[in-house]
Order: sequence, then C-alpha cells, then structure tokens
Amino acid sequence: MRIGELAEATGTTPRALRHCEQAGLITSERAAKGHRLCDTATAVRVRDIRRLLDAGLTLDDVRVFLPCLDGDIAAGSPSDKALQVATRRLAVMEERIAAQIAVRDRLATALRQTTGARIRPAA
Repeated sequence: MRIGELAEATGTTPRALRHCEQAGLITSERAAKGHRLCDTATAVRVRDIRRLLDAGLTLDDVRVFLPCLDGDIAAGSPSDKALQVATRRLAVMEERIAAQIAVRDRLATALRQTTGARIRPAA
C-alpha cells in the first residue's frame, strides 16, 4: 500500500508517516517510480504508535514499545522498561501542568490587582 493509502487507513498524514519512518518505527520499500510502499500490516503498527502518542508519549518513548507494536498493544502486559518510560512521561506532564497553573495564578492575581475585579480561572 502506498504511504497516502496508509495515511488514510490510519487517520494520519503522509508527513507523520515519513516522520515515523525516519524515527525507525515503521519501514517501507520503494516502488519503481520511487513511491513508498508499506505492508498492509503496518497499519496496525501505525495505530498503536498513534495510541501511544495520543497518550502523551514521544516518538523516542515509543521505541521502547517496538516489540509489541504489531499486535493489540492494549491487551499485552507492558515491560518494566515501558512502565518506567510511561511513569517518567507522566511525571513530566504533571510538572508542566503545575508550572502552567502557577503562571495562570500569577496572571489572575495581577489582573485582580490591576482591575480590582475577581478573575476566576477557567475550569
């Protein structure tokens, strides 16, 4: 299947697929005219990669999951290394959220001091 067809089948873009290929997460072969061709089974791998990326992992993080990307990633037991990667990524997210909350609170305080109005953070 051509990369465009794979993109359509997996709800992603050819650019994202080329990026995944460059990162070593998927492979393709070149057709006679230079088009990238992927095995139809690559769609499962791409969907699993997307699931992990949507969960907040990075492409570097996803490399740890390579041994289980060609099956039902949600059904298998994660390795200790995969759990460590996911735990570290969660800690990074929580730190970023805390930092953004602190910035939001400082801005709300500044607005209250400037306008005298009560500013409530959005939920």
